[in-house]
Amino acid sequence: MNANAHNRAGAAIAFVLAGVLAISVNDMLIKQLSGGYPLHEIVFFRAAIGIIVSLAIVQYEGGLQILKTSQAGWHLLRGCLVVVSNMAFFLALAALPLADATALFFVAPLFITLLSIPILGERVGIMRLSAVAVGFLGVIIMQRPWADAGALQASRLVLLLPVIAALTYALNQLMTRRLGVRSKASALSVYIQGVFLIVSIGFFLVAGDGRYATGNTSASVQFLLRAWVWPETADMWVLLGLGVNSAIIGYCLSQAYRIADAATVAPFEYIGLPLSVFWGLVIFGDLPMWEVWVGIALIIGSGLFVFLRERSKARVAVKSPGARLG
Repeated sequence: MNANAHNRAGAAIAFVLAGVLAISVNDMLIKQLSGGYPLHEIVFFRAAIGIIVSLAIVQYEGGLQILKTSQAGWHLLRGCLVVVSNMAFFLALAALPLADATALFFVAPLFITLLSIPILGERVGIMRLSAVAVGFLGVIIMQRPWADAGALQASRLVLLLPVIAALTYALNQLMTRRLGVRSKASALSVYIQGVFLIVSIGFFLVAGDGRYATGNTSASVQFLLRAWVWPETADMWVLLGLGVNSAIIGYCLSQAYRIADAATVAPFEYIGLPLSVFWGLVIFGDLPMWEVWVGIALIIGSGLFVFLRERSKARVAVKSPGARLG
């Protein structure tokens, strides 16, 4: 590896670590706010502040002209996938411990490997497919199919929300890879924040008075549909922090995956799991049950195996173009 490539990999790892740290703080703060505010209100403030910060970075990276794109429709679709992924995960946070929801979401890399077969036409051998199967076994264990509904912390549907979030996140990543997005990281962040703004305003216009939440006792439904309320002064600072944090997340992750290959960057996202356990214990007093620890171990183990296998496959392919690995 030449010095320039090494420096870019080091910078990408620094960006992804900063982004994942920001994500863990974001998730912790949203879980704190989920009991008093509707999700669409939090998303609105987060996106409104985030887009202002992102536009400031756009000015630094080249001015408003870098926002021009010939693929507006694809960026809109990409933004919608990110919105669905985020909102599904945030709804799960209202009812699940932070570590549980985060661990379930980390099947996203396994979805990426599995879906790359039909979407990108990639060949995935038996070893990586076996690792994916082990990872999904971890998901099944965390879902506790043997337990009665009354013994679960949330409904089966809520337990599936982080998995839905992971699936839509994986589809977004695959679409980005297929499109070969060349936009600046700050522009990508602005596009995403813009879609969040549109969706949150739409929710406010349809359900902002809370009429659809009346009589429903589900924590996730209440979080999605409760009435808009003006934030308390202390919470305004939290919302401001969420907005700045959102811009940091969008920029850092986009930059990380722009300047280095995914096989180098993606394994470092797993630092999010111990961070979620830390915040869950320190802020909410939650420790994962044994099923969650087993699921975390299986998901991390299988995910890292897939990444290492992909890197090994890429190295062999460079040395011998006809070589194949599973």
